[in-house]
Amino acid sequence: MPQKIAIVLHAAPYGSERCLSALRIANMLAAHDAQPEVTVFLMSDATVLALPGQNDGQGGQGLQSHLQMLIEAGATVRVCRTCAQNRGLLELPLLPGTAIGNLTELTDWIMAADKVLTF
Repeated sequence: MPQKIAIVLHAAPYGSERCLSALRIANMLAAHDAQPEVTVFLMSDATVLALPGQNDGQGGQGLQSHLQMLIEAGATVRVCRTCAQNRGLLELPLLPGTAIGNLTELTDWIMAADKVLTF
């Protein structure tokens, strides 16, 4: 039975490299031979990661491309409803493969997880 790894990301995407580190680790886990079940819950300022059309200022997609790779690898990505609402994001389109989630869902993920990582 594969490991279940829940990642809670709440750091601002562009304030430090915490989001980049979290997404890099999540992608490595999702691609690992052991095929763990990876779930990522975006909270607080990390919710803006789920908005499409971002770039790194040099023509690349930066964090968005890392998030898209993670989704393509089969990870489940949810955006905190309350956090998104507080930032005016609820009515905006999200990256395909992401969806609004809630704390009940996150709580279930944490209870079922073998490992929980926070950034």
